[in-house]
Amino acid sequence: MISLKKFTFNPFSENTYVLWDETKEAIIIDPGMVDSREDAEMQSFIESEGLKPVMLFNTHAHIDHVLGNYFVKKTWEVPLVSHTLGKVVLQMAERSAEMYGIPYTPSPEADRMIEGGDVIAFGNSSMPVLFVPGHAPDHVALVDLEGKKVIAGDVLFNGSVGRVDLPGSDAAELTKSIQNKMYELPDDTVVYCGHGDETTIGKEKQSNPFVRPGWSGFLQGE
Repeated sequence: MISLKKFTFNPFSENTYVLWDETKEAIIIDPGMVDSREDAEMQSFIESEGLKPVMLFNTHAHIDHVLGNYFVKKTWEVPLVSHTLGKVVLQMAERSAEMYGIPYTPSPEADRMIEGGDVIAFGNSSMPVLFVPGHAPDHVALVDLEGKKVIAGDVLFNGSVGRVDLPGSDAAELTKSIQNKMYELPDDTVVYCGHGDETTIGKEKQSNPFVRPGWSGFLQGE
């Protein structure tokens, strides 16, 4: 069974996740730590729980989700895993950090590239990868089928969806990703978002003001 810990880091209030199972092997998803205090909070939790990080995973490479990549890689010497298109997005991170005035040690490049349909494995656990572009061209989500949860990054939020006004974003693609991938998950699947509180697939299908089942696109006012 996969356990989960959520941290909220950096000026963007980005959610960072640590997942682990009974073996104590763990993966760190979207580390957003921006300073030594946040680094220490993450490291203290890992050590207090006796976890053994074996992977660093990025749902996408926007600056708020990769600020802690360097620290995690240096501290635990784990491979960085991201979508094939993540290299291009990651190249924009340094410029974004300068624009927002945020300190940023550039992330190392990915050690392993993945595609939708691949499976991420750690300990006794495995999680299929969903390719869900739209907010970012490299965006993926991780699904825990047994535990009925999805680490959704910035695709689907509690009552909202990811921004589509950023370089490489695409409203039509995001709508398709939500309709054809996210909304195909069981209604009781808990959505762990990149920002804000958790929600469920069923709740968003019923009440999300941007994308409902059967809608073709939220920018047309549907």
